[in-house]
Formats: sequence, C-alpha cells, structure tokens
Amino acid sequence: MIRIKLGHLLLDRDMKLKDLAERTGLAVNNLSILKTNKAKAIRFSTLELLCRELQCTPGELIEFVPGPDPDPDPDT
Repeated sequence: MIRIKLGHLLLDRDMKLKDLAERTGLAVNNLSILKTNKAKAIRFSTLELLCRELQCTPGELIEFVPGPDPDPDPDT
C-alpha cells in the first residue's frame, strides 16, 4: 500500500490544510483526499507543488507500507 504522509508533514510544519491550499493553488478537498489516503493517484505536478511548498522530497511525502497483494481485478 502507498501512503501519503501529508498530515504528518503539515503537523511538523505547523501548517493547516487551508494554508497549504492557498499557497499551492490546490483545492482543499483534493488535499483532504490526499491527507486521508483516499486518493487513487497523484499527478507529478501536484507532487512537485507539495514538495516545493513543504520543502520536502517525494520520499518524505510518500511511503510504501508492505501488506497483502491487492486484487489485480477488483471487479471479479
């Protein structure tokens, strides 16, 4: 499983989601989806904006958590 550690980075930087939205131009609801790990994908442009504003690397923002292999075709 891939996790976005946005909540941790915001806490470390004493920043609110609304502040990050204003600084990056990203919608609060989209940032919330990332923060709660409900996102299915992230664009490189979004990743770049987040890393630039949070002064972090992609590796600090994204982590891999080992677990059971996902079902390759969830519709079956």
